[in-house]
Amino acid sequence: MAILLGMPLSKMKAAVDPNFYIFICFGQSNMEGNARPEAQDLASPGKRFLLMPAVDDPERGRKMGQWCEAAAPLCRPNTGLTPADWFGRTLVQSLPENIKIGVIHVAIGGIKIEGFMPDSIKNYVKTAPGWMKGMLEAYNNNPYERLITLAKKAQKDGVIKGILMHQGESNTGDPEWAKKVQKVYDRMLGDLKLKPEEVNLYAGNIVQAGGKGVCIGCKKQIDELPKTIHTCQVISSDDCTNGPDRLHFDAAGYRELGCRYGEAVAKFLGYTPVRPHIDMPKKIEVPADAVIAETTIPGNEFPKVDKERRGYFYLNAPEARKVVLDICGKKYDMQWDGKGGWMAVTDPLVVGFHYYFMNVDGINFVDPATETYFGCNRQAGGFEVPEGDEGNYYRPQEGVAKGQVRSIYYFAKSTNEWRHAMVYTPAEYEKGKKKYPVLYLQHGMGEDETGWSKQGHMQNIMDNAIAKGDAVPMIVVMESGDIKAPFRGGDNRQGFSEYGTSFYKVMINDLIPYIDSNFRTKADRDHRAMAGLSWGGHQTFDLVMNNMDKFSYMGAFSGAIFGLDVKTAYDGKFANGEEFNKKIHYLFLSCGSEENFGTEKLAESLRECGVKVDFQVSPCTHHEWLTWRRGFNQFIPHLFK
Repeated sequence: MAILLGMPLSKMKAAVDPNFYIFICFGQSNMEGNARPEAQDLASPGKRFLLMPAVDDPERGRKMGQWCEAAAPLCRPNTGLTPADWFGRTLVQSLPENIKIGVIHVAIGGIKIEGFMPDSIKNYVKTAPGWMKGMLEAYNNNPYERLITLAKKAQKDGVIKGILMHQGESNTGDPEWAKKVQKVYDRMLGDLKLKPEEVNLYAGNIVQAGGKGVCIGCKKQIDELPKTIHTCQVISSDDCTNGPDRLHFDAAGYRELGCRYGEAVAKFLGYTPVRPHIDMPKKIEVPADAVIAETTIPGNEFPKVDKERRGYFYLNAPEARKVVLDICGKKYDMQWDGKGGWMAVTDPLVVGFHYYFMNVDGINFVDPATETYFGCNRQAGGFEVPEGDEGNYYRPQEGVAKGQVRSIYYFAKSTNEWRHAMVYTPAEYEKGKKKYPVLYLQHGMGEDETGWSKQGHMQNIMDNAIAKGDAVPMIVVMESGDIKAPFRGGDNRQGFSEYGTSFYKVMINDLIPYIDSNFRTKADRDHRAMAGLSWGGHQTFDLVMNNMDKFSYMGAFSGAIFGLDVKTAYDGKFANGEEFNKKIHYLFLSCGSEENFGTEKLAESLRECGVKVDFQVSPCTHHEWLTWRRGFNQFIPHLFK
């Protein structure tokens, strides 16, 4: 005792902790870890589960050879979830609290067992593929030596209790593989002075993928490894889920396999295995009454909608960490199903058409299972919540003659460019030489010329109304109106704004002359109308009121008609209601009951000036396509009669 007390502290050595159990982990990509860690994998389970890093990781403050708390990634920076993660967590739950678990982890994707054999590593490095060289260099081109060096250092702190291996895919079909594994195992035991009966080899099996795993031929040789190494125990991979490549496990598969490693070790050590808590995917039940949405691309099972108007959405994104559904002003965290897919169910949605997006790891994109629609200033997904029979007016009906929606290009001298427009012609247009009145119909801010025919079903509304005799046959022209790009500030008051005004000269000088020259039109103001939704209504007011010699009908559905002084605007043309009514045969305004665009107040102020205006409200709708379908359906019966 006196000698010990007199010994300098620098000469004293810490005693080996017999309750610090250390495990060597090695192999190829499925030991390296190929799935992205999720939140439950990234949180450290505490100081009872430690890692001795085999490489430096400055981002996480890890130094090679220095113990730290173990949390993904265990192998190297930028690697993924490994079975060793949940192996350690399982032992922490299963073993007494006074026992710590430590792992030393060296793995290289694609490496053959020869890469861990000291006698063959030099030649192996020389012939290794280019993509592997950087990984080999991380271990100074000798992964076995790195393992042993760190293991010897770890033996000064604790006791090595087992060796975990997941390797074999790259040696599939090699009849000598088992003997080569035995050489590696025996060499480890000898270099570290370990007894095989105290330090088992635990060999994990490969991805099976229901018998369709890429390396399924390796399963048998792994199953038979105990015939060569009597202290080897094979860890079953039965029913462990896998990624889409059928070569690597997915995150749930790594967790399951890791727990199985831990359970096997716990039993060998004489303890009853206890599994750690794993956040399981929340299964979303799709009711039997759910049907595929009409906006879904044929061949896809989702999106769906049920009788309660809830939407069901699915996305296959096995590498994603977080997926969010954004629809109707609300964001829903999509739930991981453990098999590469993400799913969400919405609250009950209002009937009608809705734009939506998905967000994967912070990036918005369009659901590949939906038809695309131009809205919100870009291509967007679309989801239709069906109405009952009351919506038949915008659905194609059997026995009703169908008009055409044509895609045309015309050259605008006003802007020196080719421009695109959509033109509806009634069913009878192709059968004779009759001339037709024309309605110029504009979409809203951030949409385009396809909106009325795709989202609005304008052609069905026209066909059905004409068939019933509610509307006269007419040509309908839809143009982009230069309002596809976002509103970037400036005055939004009616008559003072600049947004979309570049279209005005195009409309008057180019589009109307082109339509009158290339279609059979009644080319006079009494047979020409204009209407628009939202900012298209704004443009309608500007164009019609400044060109009353060319239009005699006008309408605005949820018109963005802000700051309009009806007594002074457009040189006071509204102020003299009697004169206005002589020139404009019909003025229509509508809005949704849940909107707050001031449309009703505008209608009242116009009536105070003696202006005849028809104002209608769409019940239970907001600033949306169902509001505008209804408004359009109410507007067209009053045209050209």
